[in-house]
Amino acid sequence: MKTVRFFILFLSLLVGSLVDSSSLSSLQRVITCRVGNQVVLPCSWKSRLQDVAPSSCHIQWTKPVETVFEQWGERQWQADEFAGRATLPEERLDSGDCSLIISDVQIGDAGTYESFMVVDGVRSRKTRVFIQGVKLSVFDHKSRLSLGLGEDLVLDLHTQYSVRVVFLGRNSSQWSDLWMRGNEDSERLEKHPLKEQLTIKKLKSSDEGTFKVLDANGLAVSTVQLFVEERTDAQRQVWDDGVLAGDPARSCSSALPILSVFVASFQILHLL
Repeated sequence: MKTVRFFILFLSLLVGSLVDSSSLSSLQRVITCRVGNQVVLPCSWKSRLQDVAPSSCHIQWTKPVETVFEQWGERQWQADEFAGRATLPEERLDSGDCSLIISDVQIGDAGTYESFMVVDGVRSRKTRVFIQGVKLSVFDHKSRLSLGLGEDLVLDLHTQYSVRVVFLGRNSSQWSDLWMRGNEDSERLEKHPLKEQLTIKKLKSSDEGTFKVLDANGLAVSTVQLFVEERTDAQRQVWDDGVLAGDPARSCSSALPILSVFVASFQILHLL
């Protein structure tokens, strides 16, 4: 009998914990983003507060150890690391939308964010009402490229906070510095004056390897694995025409002669 009671008690506690965890997880959304892109952390204050006048909205967005963003009427404040990158959709605030918009997202922006409405409490003291929890995951860019000898590699830096590019040759075991922000252009390296792009000109076989774009904290913004091939003029023409890239029109047209030969062969065999 005691065993049955213990089992029932254990089962009740287990179900209760599952209910509690599911209700908590429903309050937190998970958002993913790539470095350099813009992300929206969703929030609706009307889902939690019905009697707040829109004109008195005082919204706070925080991370575990700091306030990230705060807006009260026309007054606005944001943490130094989010300066010029965080904002609220003011035109939709009256309808309850207090989503936090972060532009030029960085690896360090990842984490759990919580939004609050600051309201008047007892004896005119301010109190915070929890609205929404959002977990932001930020990923770097990864790609593989194949280019011909003598062609140019356009390396996307993705963000203005990319400060360094390092290179690991195919047959090397050590990373070497290729570019630092603020460096002057050289004969083979050129930073685009407006876009966050670095061009490596006239590729050589020694350029085959892995390129990493790093931020000021040494975190990878992107990783590009480059293969450098020696191509004939005919191969280069085919590549440029898009046949190898899967151009439907050219693929179909190139298949027509083969199809004609196949049909003719079938007809000859039928006659025999």
